[in-house]
Amino acid sequence: MIGLSLITLIGVGIRLLVMFVIQQRRERMNRQINERLRTLIAAYRTLGGSFTGDLAVNPRHRRELRIRTGESLGSGGEAMDGNDSGNEAGSDRARRIRDAVEAALSDIILLGTEEHVRLAERAARELVSGQLVHTHDLVVSLRNFIRKALDLDPIPPGLAIPMQGPARLQASGGRGKDDGSKEGAGKTGGGGGGGGDMHAGGDIAVTGGIGADDHEMTSPGGR
Repeated sequence: MIGLSLITLIGVGIRLLVMFVIQQRRERMNRQINERLRTLIAAYRTLGGSFTGDLAVNPRHRRELRIRTGESLGSGGEAMDGNDSGNEAGSDRARRIRDAVEAALSDIILLGTEEHVRLAERAARELVSGQLVHTHDLVVSLRNFIRKALDLDPIPPGLAIPMQGPARLQASGGRGKDDGSKEGAGKTGGGGGGGGDMHAGGDIAVTGGIGADDHEMTSPGGR
């Protein structure tokens, strides 16, 4: 009886140990799958968040735009400055879109399937070479993979889904507000010349900074 009890106890212990190891492995795999899906969904939102407008990614940097503008306008300093200020908003939006697309491509190369990696590698090479990049093929591949991983029905073949492009990121007004609050704080501190005025100016600067930080730029899902 003692021997039978000992053998039974050892068998139950081994079974519990094996079940614990298997459960830990399943939980780790589930966490990895969830993190992978979360990252790929965020990349899908970044690369395919727009159906209208300019659906291509412009790989040019702002300095390249300025050099190109300077070459086209010649040596006219006033005209060059006016053109730079006029195109500043558009170039800044293109820069933010390009940076977000590059980060999404990096995540896809890290966590995507072989097809995703090939499409992302092709898009990255086009960015490096300075060509306009369309991400529709990669978006379609990501969409099909995500729906399959989530056990969703495939997209009906009869639907005519328009071409998708990178999401248009909105500019944040926090920088201008923060600069204005700093200027107001400096004027208040200089005019009063006392500790109370300087303390009040500091409170104004802190309040402006908090208001600026609360107004952040939003983006898709993700990484």
